[in-house]
Amino acid sequence: MSTQLAVLALLTGLATGALFRYLNIPIPAPPELPGLMGIVGIYLGYKVIDYLGVGVDLLEGLGL
Repeated sequence: MSTQLAVLALLTGLATGALFRYLNIPIPAPPELPGLMGIVGIYLGYKVIDYLGVGVDLLEGLGL
């Protein structure tokens, strides 16, 4: 992953969050630490399985 891509993603998130707050719209993300940690956990779990190289193609298994 490039640093430039990460910085652009961060800036996009900051601008979007600022716009949501400015327009007084609730953000579509958990506003508290436990919710945020859940998202981090999902990401880390995904990366662990990706690193281990295991998985099942669910669509193929269903014949789709």
